[in-house]
Amino acid sequence: MTLLPQEIIRAKRDGRALDAADIAAFIGGLTEGRVSEGQAAAFAMAVFFRDMDRAERVALTLAMRDSGTVLSWDDLPGPALDKHSTGGVGDTVSLPLAAAVAACGGFVPMISGRGLGHTGGTLDKLDSVPGYATQPDNALFRRVVREAGCAIIGQTADLAPADKRLYAIRDVTATVESIPLITASILSKKLAAGLHGLAMDVKVGSGAFMATLDGSRALARSLVDVATGAGLPTTALITDMDQPLASAAGNAVEVAYALDHLAGRRREPRFHEVTVALGAEMLVLGRLARDIADGRRQIEEAFASGRAAERFARMVSALGGPADLLEKPDRHLPAAPVVLEIAAPRTGIVASIATRDIGLAVVALGGGRTRPQDGVDHAVGLTGLAALGDEVRPGRPLGFVHARDEATARAAERAVQAAYRIGDAREPPPALIAERIEATS
Repeated sequence: MTLLPQEIIRAKRDGRALDAADIAAFIGGLTEGRVSEGQAAAFAMAVFFRDMDRAERVALTLAMRDSGTVLSWDDLPGPALDKHSTGGVGDTVSLPLAAAVAACGGFVPMISGRGLGHTGGTLDKLDSVPGYATQPDNALFRRVVREAGCAIIGQTADLAPADKRLYAIRDVTATVESIPLITASILSKKLAAGLHGLAMDVKVGSGAFMATLDGSRALARSLVDVATGAGLPTTALITDMDQPLASAAGNAVEVAYALDHLAGRRREPRFHEVTVALGAEMLVLGRLARDIADGRRQIEEAFASGRAAERFARMVSALGGPADLLEKPDRHLPAAPVVLEIAAPRTGIVASIATRDIGLAVVALGGGRTRPQDGVDHAVGLTGLAALGDEVRPGRPLGFVHARDEATARAAERAVQAAYRIGDAREPPPALIAERIEATS
């Protein structure tokens, strides 16, 4: 017999494992309004302190998935594949990655989110592209996925609505940092998207949600095991966020960076390596590559041949964006009126970067939000950011600020200068890809 909501809370508060029927009843009640916000907050706090085992995490994820529409892509001539990042600074991998996987025969119905806190959001970046429909109707979404091979859009209201309710409650009750709840939040939306394979990019370091390797490993293990237990083949890479992944951080500036990568005008090694590694994982999961080495070869060829760029251009055009965005980004992307060079405080070698503070500098410029309802200035941001091990000196600054006015530019300059520690010798950088996590039996 299914327990009352308060008895479900009591059971978890006392450390007992919940069965799938009780979890489903609680989430169903949350979706339909029979479970109050106070009860949901108490449930989240009980989970925060008492944790959930693997079976409970799978049940919670499936219940949240089933709270709304579940898409199906079984009519496509190839696998529906996606990637999800736990968030960071300068992480615009989704844009070139989706196109490269599409060029290799995969289909990427990527449902992305907006930025919050110090991390950027893929949807905010694409909103800087004039005309691009980040919230198309379902018919257009499906048509673009089929014809272009990829479509990067925002979450619709009917996908995992229980997650929206529970996340809003967690956000104001200090229960965000719970691995079972993070796992269910991420995966319920991915499972609702009807995927056949998912590659997870779990960040670690000063700009990551999980700053320690142990924390990132625990989250990656939970995501992989729960997704696989829920029927979605998944692998995870733990990747470095002790420095921005790209040398650009912002919205339009990151789109421009991604366009340069796709067109071959500039391909920075760290960004390229993470993109290729995740693409290889997706192709293997979708059985489009024999192994990781074959997947890497295919992704590299998709970039080198220009086929990835062609797919991206096709997606942008089909969703209402400019047909010549790839060739003429400066004509279409918004530009900030003030560009300021960020001088290094002294000559030397970049020894460490407080990456989270770099992201917060972009937020302070207006390029991010501290509340979901806040607006975003798509033109502002940072470019040319120095990386770990780079020499900085007169003529080689820490980067450039793109701002609305001189005052905010100067404030961002000071914030970036404070985020960099300059030393006298090069130190070994952290591993770009720390670990690869597969499902356990």
